[in-house]
Amino acid sequence: MIEAVAFLLVGLIILVWSADKLVFGSAALARNFGISPLVIGMTILAMGSSAPEMMVSATAALNGKTDTAVGNVLGSNIANIALILGITALIKPLSISSPVLRREFPLMIAVTLLAGAIMWNNHLGFYEGVLLFALFGVFIIAMLKISRNEQKNGDLLLEEQESEIPNDVTNPKAAMWIVIGLILLPISAGLLVDNAVIIAKYFGMSDLVIGLTIIAVGTSLPELAASVAGVLKGEDDMAVGNIVGSNVFNILAVMGIPGILNPSMLSEHAMGRDFWVMLGVSLLLVVMALGKSRSINRIEGTILCMTFLAYQTYLFMNMAA
Repeated sequence: MIEAVAFLLVGLIILVWSADKLVFGSAALARNFGISPLVIGMTILAMGSSAPEMMVSATAALNGKTDTAVGNVLGSNIANIALILGITALIKPLSISSPVLRREFPLMIAVTLLAGAIMWNNHLGFYEGVLLFALFGVFIIAMLKISRNEQKNGDLLLEEQESEIPNDVTNPKAAMWIVIGLILLPISAGLLVDNAVIIAKYFGMSDLVIGLTIIAVGTSLPELAASVAGVLKGEDDMAVGNIVGSNVFNILAVMGIPGILNPSMLSEHAMGRDFWVMLGVSLLLVVMALGKSRSINRIEGTILCMTFLAYQTYLFMNMAA
């Protein structure tokens, strides 16, 4: 058991590190080949924090653990808002000023409702996975078009995203990090999922709960690092934008993966319990962020963190469900 925990932690550390290096190398190489900073910021950087979830979802689906893959999506979205934005707001209240970001909030709610419609019959099918991926492509194209228009108006979020793109990285160095990331990501994801299953069986946890707890929190670490770093640099819109974008990507891309690779029935608790928590914290975020103050203060950050702790406590008290 101790060995499984140790291997899970090692897999998690390597997963997060290799995802970061893959994004770093990809962004640097794209910049060297003359791709617009706007395109890099809205695609490679924006999707980069969801790379661990994507790899874990694919690995779990291929292992026949679709509940774990879906639990990872639901749990990561809940953790992104309730835990990560909660912690970030406790460090420093977050102000919301970007027009692009304010447009993404309703989209996040719409995509969340779409996830509920897909899971309503407790089944994730192949064509539903294809639909999610198709909508993911539409989302990227639409955001690029909107962002290109807002770039002319000097949108702060876009400026913050562009500032994160690495400079002065040679092509061989960028390619080296891409190769390392591509090699280590699947290895570390397999290590994480395999040992998570061992731990789940030891404690009598269901596949869904292991995805909602240990795996979800672990794969959300890149979002935590990005949001905390952003707020410490005064990039509040970037900190919140990482979370909103990641949640949209998780549903459209990450949930689409198990639908395509392993269509199957889902635990009734995914729709009956965890979807509503995800929708609830998403609506709570929108109310906080788009209120009169256009900010998330420390009191609201405390509410988010307490909500997350209460939810996780409930899950651990009902591990078999």
